[in-house]
Amino acid sequence: MPAEYLACPVFELTYPTGEAAESVPVVAYTDALQAVEAALADAEKYKYLLMRALRRSGPATTQQYPELPALAFPEPGTDTRVLPLYPPNELAA
Repeated sequence: MPAEYLACPVFELTYPTGEAAESVPVVAYTDALQAVEAALADAEKYKYLLMRALRRSGPATTQQYPELPALAFPEPGTDTRVLPLYPPNELAA
């Protein structure tokens, strides 16, 4: 949860008249920046641990996929027809 990284004062947003503008809590920019940096650091750490676990638990041999034929691109400057993918009666507006 993002709020787990916020250990700072939380304010309620108000209009200059004193009325509550929204029921959204507001924090200082520096506090929010520190919370985001802490969350990103934790995410990087967990990503590293997850990738390491996946490498260790993966199969010993790598699976080989068959080579698929590639379509040749038309030469530049040639008149190539572009055909629609769907019939005209099924095209969406």
